[in-house]
Amino acid sequence: MAALYQEGSIQGKTVVITGATSGIGAIAARRLAQMGARLVLVARNRRRGEKALAELAGLAPGVAHGIHYANLSRLAEMKRVGAEIAAAEPRIDVLINNAGSLFATRRVTEDGLERTFATNHMAYFVLTHCLRERLIAAAPARIVNTASDAHLRERLDFADLQSAAGYRFRAAYGRSKLANILFTRELARRLAGTGVTANCLHPGFVATGLGQRDSPLLGIAVRIVMRLRAEPAESGAETIVYLASSPEVAEVSGRYFARCRPATPSREAQDDAPARRLWDESARLAGLEIPGS
Repeated sequence: MAALYQEGSIQGKTVVITGATSGIGAIAARRLAQMGARLVLVARNRRRGEKALAELAGLAPGVAHGIHYANLSRLAEMKRVGAEIAAAEPRIDVLINNAGSLFATRRVTEDGLERTFATNHMAYFVLTHCLRERLIAAAPARIVNTASDAHLRERLDFADLQSAAGYRFRAAYGRSKLANILFTRELARRLAGTGVTANCLHPGFVATGLGQRDSPLLGIAVRIVMRLRAEPAESGAETIVYLASSPEVAEVSGRYFARCRPATPSREAQDDAPARRLWDESARLAGLEIPGS
């Protein structure tokens, strides 16, 4: 991995990352800390959060890493933690939207949003909006969104974004990952000229805890498949670190990457019309008035 970017390229920079208490997010956070970055974590579980923070402190003694807690499936929590981070951090050099989950059954949040859509897409959208000015203040800055090739066979049904007409967990997950790519595409367009780039990635089929806390049966199935097919989580974290730090992509924006190289997403993921429509619908659902929306 070291051959792909300069070790000092993120030294002293502030990186906000969600989903960094386990899996690829935890590995990416540790690697960035070793490279000299200051990490600000967003976590849901305090026990795992404190453990992750202690690990970062051990890797980079004297660096004031930080942590904020929120349930990123709830709009009020997304907005609260975004406001807290914006108040605490005058400049943010990198935002890594990585938290995500897979749910066996359909449930809606207190906001009336299906959990997969809320956690995997809306949290990216709202947190990025809350931290936009802090990223612009630090320009050149970067936004990195973890997507997946699970999007490849999916399309967004704007008449049923919350999967009320029928729920299949793999389809709901794939649509949320398509939303990540479309969001990145539209975000890059809107950030043009600000000095802030936005890119997304497929981390590969890696061994993580995805889907294993929601349902015992789903957890068993996921673990079996991972034992047979999954790559080490370290390989999934590699592209996150690359997009967050490499000089090679300092001026690249709106692209989809896999294995630290540009990749081609589905035709649907390359369409500006659903990207703009998803942006407008997301702003409406979040109750946000975004200039230019």
